[in-house]
Amino acid sequence: MSKYKNILITGASSGIGEALALYYAANGAEHLFLCARNSARLEEVAKKCRAYSPNVHLSVVDVSDSLAVEKWINHCNGIAKLQLVFANAGVATAQETSDNIRNTFAINVGGVVNTVLPALTLMQQNPHNPFRHIVITSSIAGYHGLPACPSYSASKACVKAWGEALRIELGKKYGIKVSVIAPGFVRSRITDQNTCPMPFFMEADRAASLIAHRVEKNIGMIAFPWPMRFCAWLISILPNCLSDLIYKLMPYKV
Repeated sequence: MSKYKNILITGASSGIGEALALYYAANGAEHLFLCARNSARLEEVAKKCRAYSPNVHLSVVDVSDSLAVEKWINHCNGIAKLQLVFANAGVATAQETSDNIRNTFAINVGGVVNTVLPALTLMQQNPHNPFRHIVITSSIAGYHGLPACPSYSASKACVKAWGEALRIELGKKYGIKVSVIAPGFVRSRITDQNTCPMPFFMEADRAASLIAHRVEKNIGMIAFPWPMRFCAWLISILPNCLSDLIYKLMPYKV
């Protein structure tokens, strides 16, 4: 059973977000606050969660809309003081068109910022709450700029660095915990679109269980699977002449 009872998750209609919602519903959540842009998929997730936990609150929210996200988070906190917040919503870029690139940064970076800032404000106002934890979803792709997905990897690198820095700052000043998730290939609507090889592919429910257990232990960087994390880290410290050569030999998405 989880020690966290009041949990908010963005991007909860599929992939890791859906799996996390189901995990916490089955492991003692008292209030689950879920948002996504697709109401039909979100309602399907809620039906599954309500088999375990009756208090599942849904909202259709575009995380790139800062005012809408802030209003939603404040409303949720008014129902039950938030203890665990997952800034999880994210998109793949697909083709690197101007519109797709802007949308990637608006959701993957702007959406994280729009979720984290109001949540932190509320948590700072409630210093006696022993359970105050922010979790940001990055990616193994955030360890180094990937030529196969430039905008996606850049957006995930941004939130990875921000989360790592926030963990030190907020932990020291306010006692607020921050963790960053950096998964490899996990079943989702994003990976369903992939045509490239996906080594160490993981089902979403297994990923959610792994994430939740490491959040309970206050692990700062939740990166998995370890072989992919090691390879991504190694490429990130190589000279560009070597990393460029490696990328030229890797298969690309078509």
